[in-house]
Amino acid sequence: MKREIIITGDGSKTIHIPEWDEQYHSKHGAIQEAQHVFLQMGLHHYVSQESYNKAQTVAILEMGFGTGLNVLLTFFEAQNKKINIQYTGVEAYPISEEEVNAMDYSSLLDELEAQAIYMKLHEVSWESQEEITSEFKLLKRKQRFEDIVDQDQFDIVYFDAFGARVQPELWGEDIFLKMYNAVRKGGILVTYAAKGSVRRAMQAVGFEVERLPGPPGKREMLRATKF
Repeated sequence: MKREIIITGDGSKTIHIPEWDEQYHSKHGAIQEAQHVFLQMGLHHYVSQESYNKAQTVAILEMGFGTGLNVLLTFFEAQNKKINIQYTGVEAYPISEEEVNAMDYSSLLDELEAQAIYMKLHEVSWESQEEITSEFKLLKRKQRFEDIVDQDQFDIVYFDAFGARVQPELWGEDIFLKMYNAVRKGGILVTYAAKGSVRRAMQAVGFEVERLPGPPGKREMLRATKF
C-alpha cells in the first residue's frame, strides 16, 4: 500500500496510509501521543509502583515498532531516569531507510544525541539483540502479531497496532490472550485505543482494565493490568 509522510499537530511527522485513511501515530501530535500513552501512562506508572525495584531491568514489548518513535522516546526517558530497559519491538513490515531519514524527530527533541541514537535504533539487525548502552538493550523481531508465543516475559506492553477500524483482527480476544500470556504478573499493557469492544476483549482474557484520559485529540485510552 502507498505510504506518505505527513506533519502532525505538534510538528512531528508520521506515516499516513491513504487507502486506509490511517496513520502510524495520532494526527494531533505523534510525539505528544507517544509521551502520554506509552511513557506517562505506561513506563512512568510501572516504575512508580511500590513493587518496582530500581535495580531491576524493565522488559518492554512494543507491538508495532513502526517509525521507532516510541523506542526513541523510551531510550531517553530511561537514560534520564536511570531505568534499565530490555526493549523488544515487533514489526511485520519495517519502514524503509528513506522513511526513517524523513522522520527528523531529533529536531523536536531536547537531546543532543537524538539523531545518532535514532539511526542506531534502526540500524540494529533484526532478530539480534544489541546493546545500545549498558542500560538499554534492543531486540527487533520481524513478526506478525498472530505469531507471538512469549510466556511471562514482559513488564510492559506498548500496544500500538493500527486501529480496529482497519485491522479488527488485531484487537480481539485471540491477540489479547497472547498479550496476557506474554506479560508477567503485575505487568501492564497500554494503548491509545478506548473502544468498548477492545476493553471487553482485554477483560475476557483476564486483564483488569482502566479507562484513562487520552492524549491530545482523544478523550480516553486504556491500561490493562495482569494481577
